[in-house]
Amino acid sequence: MAEKPSYFITTPIYYVNAAPHLGTAYCTMLADVQARYRRAAGYDVKFLTGMDEHGEKVAEAAANHGMTPQEWCDSQAPLFTNLWKELEISNDDFIRTTEPRQQHAVQYLWERMRESGYLYKGSYDGWYCVPEETYFTENQVRKSDEEKGTHGQHLCPDCGRPLERVQEESYFFKLSAFQDKLLKLYDEHPDFVQPDFRMNEVRSFVAGGLQDLSVSRTSFDWGIKVPFDDKHVTYVWFDALLNYATAVGYSDPSRAEEFAYRWPAQLHLVGKDIIRFHCVIWPAMLMAIGEALPEHVFAHGFLTVRNPETGQAEKMSKSRGNAIAPQDVVDLLGVEGYRYYFMTDVIHGEDSAISYERMEQVYNADLANSWGNLVSRTLNMSAKYFDGKTPEVPEGWAGKPGTLHGIAEGIEGRYAKCMERLDYAGAKDVVMELVHAANHFIEDSAPWAVAKDPARKDELADIILSLLESIRICAHLFEPFMPSTSTEVLRRLGLEDEASTDDLAGACVWGGIHGGVPVAKGEALFPRLNTKKAAK
Repeated sequence: MAEKPSYFITTPIYYVNAAPHLGTAYCTMLADVQARYRRAAGYDVKFLTGMDEHGEKVAEAAANHGMTPQEWCDSQAPLFTNLWKELEISNDDFIRTTEPRQQHAVQYLWERMRESGYLYKGSYDGWYCVPEETYFTENQVRKSDEEKGTHGQHLCPDCGRPLERVQEESYFFKLSAFQDKLLKLYDEHPDFVQPDFRMNEVRSFVAGGLQDLSVSRTSFDWGIKVPFDDKHVTYVWFDALLNYATAVGYSDPSRAEEFAYRWPAQLHLVGKDIIRFHCVIWPAMLMAIGEALPEHVFAHGFLTVRNPETGQAEKMSKSRGNAIAPQDVVDLLGVEGYRYYFMTDVIHGEDSAISYERMEQVYNADLANSWGNLVSRTLNMSAKYFDGKTPEVPEGWAGKPGTLHGIAEGIEGRYAKCMERLDYAGAKDVVMELVHAANHFIEDSAPWAVAKDPARKDELADIILSLLESIRICAHLFEPFMPSTSTEVLRRLGLEDEASTDDLAGACVWGGIHGGVPVAKGEALFPRLNTKKAAK
C-alpha cells in the first residue's frame, strides 16, 4: 500500500436540503482537478466527497416533501452521484452520514471526548440558525443587527434569515480551552489556512476569544444518538466534520493500517462560508482526542453573475432570474468546456463573477481556435504528408534544439508549481504558452510550402514531429482539466497507452512521440460556439 506517498483530498459533504448547484459542482471540480494531477504526479490518491444527511434542516426538508428523513436523503443521493459522473468527477469514495460506518465513528468520538475531559453537560440558551446549522451568541446577534440596521429583529449574521431562540439541555465541547493552541498552530503553520487572507480572518476570529460549543440537541431526534445519553443527538457539525476521518478507517481496528497511511488529510477544500468550522472547531476536536491535524484547508470564494447590462457582479438567485444550473453550462460548453472555464478562468480563492459571454469567449479563444485547431491542423498535415502516419523519428531527434523544444523544456516543473498551490489559471497559462507557440510555429514554418519540395522531406518531418510532440505534452498537462479530451488526443496520436500516466514528469520529457504509427484525424474537438446560442 505504501509504495507511493498518500494524497488524501476532500470536499465538504453537501447538505441534502436541495439539489446540487453550480457552487457545489465548482468545489467538487476543484478537488477533482487536484486529485487527477496528484495521481499523474505519482501519488496514491484518496478523493472523498459525500452528503451531510443529519440535522434539523434535513428533517424539515423531508417533512415538507411528505417523506421520512431517510427517504428524503435516499431520494437526493442520485442527484449528486449522477451529476458527479456526468462532470467526470473521479472521487474514490462517497460517504453519507447515515451510513453505519459514520454512526460507529461518531459514537466512538463521543467516548473519546468524554475521556478527554473537554466535554461537560449544561444547558444552552441562545440563538440558532437552522438553515446555517450555526449557534450565535447574544453579542454576535446584537452587533450584526446594529451593523445592518435590523435592531431587535434577531437575524442571522451570516445569511440574514430569522434566528430561533433555543433553550435545551446540551453537552458542550470546551472550545474555549483551545484558543492558545489554535493561535500557536496558525503561527507555526502559516499555510494551514489558504489563501493567506483567509488565514488572517481565522486568526482574528480566534484571537477575539472562543466560546464553548453546544454539541448535542434534545429538541429533535434526526441525528446520531449520544452513546451514553440517548435523549441527546449529535450536533450536525460535530457529526459532519468527522466524516473525513471515518472514510479512512477512524474507529475501525480492522483498518488501522489504512488510517495510519491516509491520515491526516493533505487538503480539505471548503467554501469560505464554512471556514470557521474547518479551521477552528475541527482542529480543536482533533487536538482534544489526540489525532493529527489536516495539513491544509483551502477556502474558495463564491460564484456571482456578471450583469451583461451594468457589468456589475450580482449574487445568483432565482428571484433575480440570473441563476445558472450546472446543466445550463453543460448544454452550452459541453462537459470538458465547462471544466476548463470554471477551473482556469475563475480566481479560486476569491469571489468570481461568471457570464455566458465570458464562457463563450474563453471557449472559442482557448479551446476552439487554439488547442482544438492545433490538434486538427497538425494531425491533418501528418496524415496528408506521411501516409496517414506520424513521421519516422530520426536518431538523436529528441536532443536537437528547436523553438518548441525550448519552450517545452522544464514545462512540467513550471506547471507543477502552479497546480500545487491551486493556481489553475497559472498552470493553464504554462500549457497555453506552448499551444500558442505551436500555432505560431505552423505559420512561421509553413509546412504546406515545405511539402512541395521533395528535397526538404527531412525538414518537413522535423516540423511535424515538433508539433506532434508539443501536442502530446500538452495533452498530458491538460488531462486534469479535460480528461476525455486528453485521452482522445493521445488516442489520435496512437499513444492511448500513455493516458492516465502516474509519471507526469517523465511523460513531459521531450522526445516521447512514436514514429510511423497511424494517426486519426477525427471530428473537431471543440466546434466554435454560435454567439446567438450563447446569448440565448
